[in-house]
Amino acid sequence: MNPFKLTIANDTITSDTSFEEIANGADVLIGVSTANSFTENIVKNLARDPVIFAMANPNPECLPPAAKEWRPDCIIATGRSDYPNQINNVMCFPFLFRAALDVRATEINEEMKMAAAMAIAQLAKEPVPESVSKAMDGRTFEFGREYIVPTPFDPRLLERVACAVAKAAEESGVAKNHIINFDTYK
Repeated sequence: MNPFKLTIANDTITSDTSFEEIANGADVLIGVSTANSFTENIVKNLARDPVIFAMANPNPECLPPAAKEWRPDCIIATGRSDYPNQINNVMCFPFLFRAALDVRATEINEEMKMAAAMAIAQLAKEPVPESVSKAMDGRTFEFGREYIVPTPFDPRLLERVACAVAKAAEESGVAKNHIINFDTYK
């Protein structure tokens, strides 16, 4: 434990409470730990339509095929490119930094990070260009359980995330250089 973890730690847990007991009935399970730590019992005992982010790399806490076998109603995402719903910082950081540099932001604040997240979330709900399907071995993408975030190969990320972040920097007062025309900036 450290001071940062203490701010989000659940103080109702005792030393004799198991991970299986803690996860029982949870809507969301986020792992940044170790391979295979989300067992069949843990996944089966989550709430209806659970969201599972198994982020340990290269081997996640639970592989998507196993999670889908145990809980067909789940949404599962990992950091791996060989499964749907890859969560990867490449979808955000290059474009967040691009915008921060373009507006000469004095800091990267919560408003800018939230703008990036919202731009990515919105993009996942829109029709995906054919070029993305071609880059991903002909896979088709439609918002749903198997597609909750854009792929890192989506060229629209640059425009959408950078514009959203630049606007947020301006609106929150940390931009030293202002974008005169956002259509031109795009």
